[in-house]
Amino acid sequence: MSDFLQQMTDASLRRAAAARARPGADELRKSASQSPSPVPLRLSSSHFDLIAEVKLATPSQGRLVEGGVDEVSARARTYGFRNVAAISVLTEPVEFAGSLGHLEAAARAVDIPVLRKDFLVDPIQVVEARAAGASGILLIARILPGEVLEEMTDLALQLGMFVIVEVFDSSDMKRAVRVFDRDVLVGVNCRDLATLAVDRSRFAELAPHLPDHLPAVAESGIADPEHAAQVARLGYRLALVGSSLMLDPDPGSKLDRLIEAGRRALAGVV
Repeated sequence: MSDFLQQMTDASLRRAAAARARPGADELRKSASQSPSPVPLRLSSSHFDLIAEVKLATPSQGRLVEGGVDEVSARARTYGFRNVAAISVLTEPVEFAGSLGHLEAAARAVDIPVLRKDFLVDPIQVVEARAAGASGILLIARILPGEVLEEMTDLALQLGMFVIVEVFDSSDMKRAVRVFDRDVLVGVNCRDLATLAVDRSRFAELAPHLPDHLPAVAESGIADPEHAAQVARLGYRLALVGSSLMLDPDPGSKLDRLIEAGRRALAGVV
């Protein structure tokens, strides 16, 4: 595991331990189990969809936009007015300037599914996500022991949430295969978390090895319509797009172009 990924994992373990130790942990679990049903993830019959991501900063690019909860809410509404399948919200507080408050704000702002994206390592963080209004979570196979990956996946599904299991290479695929009998999505991240560099060739390398019965998500590096078309042709049913939207002066129009490009590619339209 890279130094960066190890640092993020260690920090997440500390946050999870703090969450479990809080006096209100039991109430949090009750709130998660009794809260209104998650908004279901509905994929298009056109077989290509986008998950639009809200994040205020990244470790590779620094601060993307200024603001806090109000900025997150505004971005979520902008994305929600477009034909996106879900909205991803970064909750990692140090490198991505995120918080559970951002997740709650996004969930309140839209009536489409909201996904918690973070370096999740403990079932209590699944509970936190559901209590904050999330309809889905992202789990990184590389940082989770197999039994923990199964436990967190099963808990999320029991709570009515959808799960993206993220892989980086064939080794991660072997770790993740133990949950491929569940109703999950498989995300391929083309960002190397050792160097933080983007390598879009990873999408093509892993595409033949993805399970046919599960929707595949292309993550990172989708910066223009041709990128969306490329991953659609490779068989990815969704793309998760973040930084390029946050930096675009007209993210709504960009979303429209990305979705159209992916669907035209699937339909064989040049």
